[in-house]
Amino acid sequence: MEMLALATAASRFPGFSRWICAPQHAMEESVSSKPHAYTPQFFSAQEFVTLDDLTELIIPRDDTPGAKDAGVAEFIDFMAASDLEMQQPFREGLAAFRGLSTDQQTDQLRGMQKDPFFLLLRRYTVMGYYTSRVGLEQLDYPGLKLYSASPACPHTADPEHKHLPPPRV
Repeated sequence: MEMLALATAASRFPGFSRWICAPQHAMEESVSSKPHAYTPQFFSAQEFVTLDDLTELIIPRDDTPGAKDAGVAEFIDFMAASDLEMQQPFREGLAAFRGLSTDQQTDQLRGMQKDPFFLLLRRYTVMGYYTSRVGLEQLDYPGLKLYSASPACPHTADPEHKHLPPPRV
């Protein structure tokens, strides 16, 4: 619950136009063709680039948008700036990856499956991705759709629904 509250608060934060809670126009594209300018609030510029690259290795762009498209590094930057307990583990963990090639970063991540830094990075990467508009679109989250009428429940044969009135047409 605390994480959801932080995520909602962060949606008002500069640079979070790609988050689901951020105010935006309904017709706006989820993946912008314009470069997105973001100034890290906690991480140095070098740390932020490393973080952005690592999140993309965890959720890469393929036939669907990846972590960079969703602004996951921005999410993690905001969370780290807001949570003192996250700051040192992220700083120390990122230091081990700075200056490595993508292949070297990939190899190092593969060897860290139970490492506390990897678990923290993976947790916040997944959380950031699936609280973004891009991630929720990948889940086909119904809350993103505008309906002219509320759709009927698809579970009409469920015995729990027998007490409900029939859907209005």
